[in-house]
Amino acid sequence: MLKYETDSRKVVPGQIFVAIKGYTVDGHDFISQAISNGATKVIASKKTDCSVPLLIVDNPEDYLKKALTKEYSGELKNLKIIGVTGTNGKTTTCYLIYQLLKKLKVKVAYMGTIGFFYEDEIINLPNTTPDILTIYKLLLNAKEKGCKTIVMEVSSHALSLGRIDGLNFSLGAFTNLTEDHLDYHKTMTDYLNAKLKILNYMTKDGVFVVNNDDLASKKFKENFKNIMTIGFYYSDYQIKNCKFLPNKTELSFKYQNKDFLVTTNLTGKFNIYNYMTSLAIVHEYGFKIEDILDKTRNIYAPKGRCETFLVNDYFAVVDYAHTPDAVLKVIMAFKELAKAKIITVIGCGGDRDPLKRPIMGEIATDKSDYVIFTNDNPRTEDPEKIMRDIIAGVHKNNYEIVYDRHEAIFKALTIAKKNDIVLILGKGHENYQIFGHEKVHFDDQEEIKKFIKK
Repeated sequence: MLKYETDSRKVVPGQIFVAIKGYTVDGHDFISQAISNGATKVIASKKTDCSVPLLIVDNPEDYLKKALTKEYSGELKNLKIIGVTGTNGKTTTCYLIYQLLKKLKVKVAYMGTIGFFYEDEIINLPNTTPDILTIYKLLLNAKEKGCKTIVMEVSSHALSLGRIDGLNFSLGAFTNLTEDHLDYHKTMTDYLNAKLKILNYMTKDGVFVVNNDDLASKKFKENFKNIMTIGFYYSDYQIKNCKFLPNKTELSFKYQNKDFLVTTNLTGKFNIYNYMTSLAIVHEYGFKIEDILDKTRNIYAPKGRCETFLVNDYFAVVDYAHTPDAVLKVIMAFKELAKAKIITVIGCGGDRDPLKRPIMGEIATDKSDYVIFTNDNPRTEDPEKIMRDIIAGVHKNNYEIVYDRHEAIFKALTIAKKNDIVLILGKGHENYQIFGHEKVHFDDQEEIKKFIKK
């Protein structure tokens, strides 16, 4: 058990309570609750009445980072940690690495957007890369249970805010860089610089894998010596040819002048980058390519990543695509496979980067035959305002607006005909919608199953 805690409800006798002021909750308001639960010391940024020793510091969050790094990072030295960053593909790439290593008998855990997985334990997480205290708790608990390797998604927010301070990556990867989070980073240069910070956490003899076809990979290659590349052009792991089908891909690639052929349960060019990155990481980990290929037939994309359902005589696909680049890639990937029309259901989240909304509206209508715009997670923003932002980028008259996501999905599935492909984008694995500050159960996959049953 760590001796620090930031959630007053989770404090147990003997712990030190660190009062952190967050975006919506101030830990200073819960000091008395923490003490009643057994806190023996409080770290705060202002004087307050309390019955236990109080240490006042300028920034309790920075204090916690330094304390955790100083006191616990040494215990994590023996863990082999793999970190993957990039705009799109982090979840799929990490989940593929996790599955491959697990099938190759490695005691491995996954940490990222879809939760924390170790053996039979699954823990939901609030962020792609959670706060530093949660990270240390999860890693130390997994290590105590025999875990040897962690594969984790590393977001630009985590890198900017120091959530992974004290960790060292022996293997790392960069997937791609496209427009996202500019409400936070302001410019693409700042966004890239945040991603590059992952290199500061690499061990000196570590290996970093980059998508050589992405222009931003140049900056990673300039700033780290042990680089391996994947891609279609002049790469260490060079993709030669792909034959795409709606539910699988036949792939050939070359490594050190030797040709390999494999069939994977993923489809779309973007997923081939994800698969090749995972293959390269597992190979650099120490496994033979032949052994990796042998396990490939039994690994799959995570829930909500190009998850395909046969509905009568057409396909419905659920995907997490929620950035302009991801939406473009998913639509174009299935457009190449479609024998008929592409019908897309899509929206944009509230309280998040509004600059990408008109771009996504334009891409959806330009590349699809028909679009139904609907709610994603409006959060505290007016859904009509979000929709106006989306429609501002639309130049075609091939869409309608249905705010109720259930009705939007059922409408798309009802109008679809033989050989059409219905793309339901934006929420992927999420089984909820957020209205205001309230989470309401909603699952795109469940909606498709309800429609099929009906």
